[in-house]
Amino acid sequence: MDIWIIIIALVLFTILAFKRVSALILGPLVSLFVIVCSKLPMFDTMLGPYMNAAANYVEKFFLVFFVGAVFGSIMQETGAAESIAHSLIKITNGKFVAPLIMIITGLLTYGGISGFVVFFAMYPIAVELFKSANLSRRLIPAAISAGAWTWSMTGPGSPSIQNIIAMRYLETSSTAALLPAIASALAQLILICVWFEYRSSKLTKKGYTFYEDPTIIPYIDNKNISKNNKDLPNPIMSAIPAILILICFNIIELPVEGAVTIGIISAIVLLWKRIDSPSEWINTLNKGAINSATAILNTAIVVGFAGVVKETPGFEKIINKLKTMKMSPMLFVAITVAIASGAAGSASGGLGIAFESLKDTYINMGVNLEYVHRISVIASGTFDTLPHQGAQITLLAICGLTHKEGYFDIAMTQIIFPILVLLLVTIPMCSIGL
Repeated sequence: MDIWIIIIALVLFTILAFKRVSALILGPLVSLFVIVCSKLPMFDTMLGPYMNAAANYVEKFFLVFFVGAVFGSIMQETGAAESIAHSLIKITNGKFVAPLIMIITGLLTYGGISGFVVFFAMYPIAVELFKSANLSRRLIPAAISAGAWTWSMTGPGSPSIQNIIAMRYLETSSTAALLPAIASALAQLILICVWFEYRSSKLTKKGYTFYEDPTIIPYIDNKNISKNNKDLPNPIMSAIPAILILICFNIIELPVEGAVTIGIISAIVLLWKRIDSPSEWINTLNKGAINSATAILNTAIVVGFAGVVKETPGFEKIINKLKTMKMSPMLFVAITVAIASGAAGSASGGLGIAFESLKDTYINMGVNLEYVHRISVIASGTFDTLPHQGAQITLLAICGLTHKEGYFDIAMTQIIFPILVLLLVTIPMCSIGL
């Protein structure tokens, strides 16, 4: 029964998420359900493990969220992100729209822009491209989120919060397990591109187009949804701040907070004229700061739920059961991180919970920590994408779609494919010492 309490809690989390209940309510509410059913002391658990897990996450990673969101706000408000996107769009002449949106999003997040901010920057671009190609809008959420949360999140050298968490807990580099990391990123990229082309063709053959898809809410045109191309900054100048972040983070090896701060300063200098006045610049910075607070609170509140789950007899039984099963240490790392990420509804939150609980176990198993780093980061990007994940709820709301309309392709590209890559590429390559 102890394990069933956790399963029922996750199902409850998922159902309420489908009903669009805020993560800020979901976290404490489902935590109380677990506490009562597990017969834990209510106030002591909420004020102790729940708040400790949430506060610990904020303490460790607020600055990462903060600088990432401020940088993203600048790139969005100045038109720099859109400029980069439009310059890349020309390469395909309007073809391969869904894969292209995914790749552009991935390049932006690889360049240090927060995934939450990329959602807002990419949605108007995606709408215009899908409209011109007459594709069903149901693929837009998956195309954007697959770019933000798969290969660009788990690839070598990425300044993603997940890569940073693994670096700080395991004292590894951003390019840990380089060959498996490259192969895994490419495998995810190829699988997702093929899937999007298959789905685009299938939906079109069914007669599901941009304006005529009876399964989703009709689209209402907004003529001001995207900037005119002529008003956008030079794409090369727009890309310089993101390139500087990657250089400072991976070559100079500055902490990610320092690297992104340099990106912010360079963006302000290079793109100063793109915003009309100092007061508008202040508004842009304020917007980024507010976005960072929203993003980290949504994550931390759910991490608190994972902190409660960690205290239950059911969680201990799951871990003990996994420890007694005959499996390779690398598979153990993958499964435990995936379960933690599913419980937290967050890749970064799940990594934090897994490393806090099991770091010593991973080390004692004798696995090369570079392999633990890469396997855990990729594994964190699997069950984190269950329907209760705050980021997916936010993105679906931005796109004006429900889970029923947009979640299938999200699940395929961000749960099924990463699991396949983990089992068929990452772990086998690490097992033979590549």
